[in-house]
Amino acid sequence: MIDDTRYPIGRFVPPVAWDAADINGWRKDIAGHPALLRAAIAGLDDRQLDTPYREGGWTVRQVVHHLGDSHVNAWCRFKLALTESNPTIKPYQEALWSELADGVSGPLGPTLQILDGLHARWTRLLDGFTDADWHRTFTHPEHTAPFTLGRTAAMYSWHGKHHTAHIDGLRQREGWS
Repeated sequence: MIDDTRYPIGRFVPPVAWDAADINGWRKDIAGHPALLRAAIAGLDDRQLDTPYREGGWTVRQVVHHLGDSHVNAWCRFKLALTESNPTIKPYQEALWSELADGVSGPLGPTLQILDGLHARWTRLLDGFTDADWHRTFTHPEHTAPFTLGRTAAMYSWHGKHHTAHIDGLRQREGWS
């Protein structure tokens, strides 16, 4: 059974194949994520930003900063896979990153600016992909099989919506309109 609070849009299901419509959808999601996130946090005060989206979960502030951290890492992985042959990427400890001062109490403005610029560049990068580029790979040392850029684009299309849904769900449960 899906825990709707933890996985409000369901768990990520990796695609085994994709077509132009899938790619276009992922590209639109990645391009539109910063605006979707800004809408989700619009009007929230510091008390609300420092509220966990679920018991034992990150605060809204930490979720926003996590998206910045995660998507910067993802973009770097795309660039590595496009310029090297199946590079091994360096993982990072996202839970520990979220506990650092910038993630716990940092203002959201700089992270939102990072996401705006990053997603504009990421979308431009995706727009230049050939069919072969979607099949380029990188290796994550904690997994046995390489990750294709197609699978990774699908995952980050999901990732932005997943965390935005955490914020939207909290707003709904708390009556924060």
